[in-house]
Amino acid sequence: MKILVVEDELKIADYLRRGLTEQGCSVDLAHNGIDGQHLALEIDYDVIVLDQMLPGLDGLAVLQSLRAVKDTPVIMLTARDRVEDRVKGLRAGADDYLVKPFSFLELLARLHVLTRRGRKHEATQIRVGDLVIDLLARKAFREDSRIDLTAKEFALLTVLARHQGEIMSKTAIAEMVWDINFDTNANVVEVAIKRLRAKIDAPFQSGLLHTVRGMGYVLEERPAR
Repeated sequence: MKILVVEDELKIADYLRRGLTEQGCSVDLAHNGIDGQHLALEIDYDVIVLDQMLPGLDGLAVLQSLRAVKDTPVIMLTARDRVEDRVKGLRAGADDYLVKPFSFLELLARLHVLTRRGRKHEATQIRVGDLVIDLLARKAFREDSRIDLTAKEFALLTVLARHQGEIMSKTAIAEMVWDINFDTNANVVEVAIKRLRAKIDAPFQSGLLHTVRGMGYVLEERPAR
């Protein structure tokens, strides 16, 4: 089992690394949100243990950026036992929650459950019409032609594809592709949508990425008129 532990408390991080390694797991450590986000996006892990309170970038922001492109199972650690905090994390895409202090044996059992669930249900491709998004290879194709996308464009496309047929507001897109504190008054979303549309629609006969005036954007196949 390949695991990423993102935890800023050094004693807890080392405790988890040693305990999981003794169980035969391969463990990477990150002690802040920025490093954790980089590893989570660049490397395929079986499961991620993610602390909610992190320096640089908090756990919710890391989770949201991860969910834009990957379905890696995530268990969040928190010192807060408030229901609203757990609900916020689950809505952001956490698969499980564990409150500190916790039993290592309980954590290990939960990790095994999450990895079994992930292997059983995780999809590796998303299709929207003739557009194919390969989540593992992080590549996109249309009419069998490879579409050259930046990392952020791929993240944006994946978010829209996971919600195909749903109108996504600028705020929702900003929170999922960038982070929860993103300034939605900026035109970054519009610029990113324009660049993505130029790559996935402009070279082809039919459009998949549509603007819904006053509401947002939707990725879907529409019948020809």
